[in-house]
Amino acid sequence: MNCCILGAGAWGTAMALHLDRCGHSVTLVPRRMEHALEIASSRENRDYLPGYKLPQRIQIGCEAAPVLMEAEVVFLACPSKALRALCDSIKPHLAAARQLKLCLTLCKGLELETFKTPAEIVSEAMPGVACGVLSGPTFAGEVADGKPTAVVLAVGKDCPSPERYQEAFSNTSLRAYLSEDVRGTELGGTLKNIYAIGSGLCDGLKLGDNAKAALLTRSLNEMVRLGVQLGGQQATFFGLSGFGDLVATCSGTWSRNRTFGERVGAGEAPQAIVDSQKSVIEGYRATKCLQLICEQKKVDAPILSVIHSILYEGLEPLTAMQQLMTRELKVE
Repeated sequence: MNCCILGAGAWGTAMALHLDRCGHSVTLVPRRMEHALEIASSRENRDYLPGYKLPQRIQIGCEAAPVLMEAEVVFLACPSKALRALCDSIKPHLAAARQLKLCLTLCKGLELETFKTPAEIVSEAMPGVACGVLSGPTFAGEVADGKPTAVVLAVGKDCPSPERYQEAFSNTSLRAYLSEDVRGTELGGTLKNIYAIGSGLCDGLKLGDNAKAALLTRSLNEMVRLGVQLGGQQATFFGLSGFGDLVATCSGTWSRNRTFGERVGAGEAPQAIVDSQKSVIEGYRATKCLQLICEQKKVDAPILSVIHSILYEGLEPLTAMQQLMTRELKVE
């Protein structure tokens, strides 16, 4: 199967290594020409996933147009805020992409201006092409290492033979589960980043394991309730793209969102951290987006609201945690 990955961050690069191990023809296309040339020369993505050599079989593309002409499956591996621009850039080349059957997004987040999910953005830009999402607890370094991983492959009913793609993307180290709940899968991937920031806040404030366990449990409750109200299926949020991704992102030392929260809890300014990062902290933008949605729909999401107040309104993290602890008592 001919696979094209547009975007050469850590996850896109790890996916290229995985698909190569599955026996597919893989082309990785970085956003910047100089980045493409550096990877092609060193056979390593030193900017985003250092330490993993790319086999010569993996081609490095300098532009999307010729790669799209041969691809059956395209993976969009850019940050969510850059997705629409990426779709606009490839739209003129779709007429020549005669082999293209499926487009999968790898990013997690909503568009701030429209509140649309990545799959909704892609569907607008690429009519006639089946689209979906590959999501779940996927630390890029572990996928690159070939360590055991499970993901959700969520596609709509317009996807031809979804079982064929499920089998094509699975091997002894990565197992793909099928779902038709594209929206719920994307909402789970967006919400868990917000609550991972909360988990990091607990670490930065040194509140202990009890506090972190309580926050994680109540975050899951809020994520399920909010996700269902926004159109996802309840079962999805108890699966890999919900609970699974929440556990991994809230506990992993590699998690950018958890680490971001830890630094904020330790006293650093949120915006200063965001400005200093090369990699995108998806939960920061997602917090603002979901808070706006909750305000518009009059949905109560106390943990989300408190995290938003810390990140965007200057609320002291310890004061925020005390606010959560002193809310009106209720039945679990």
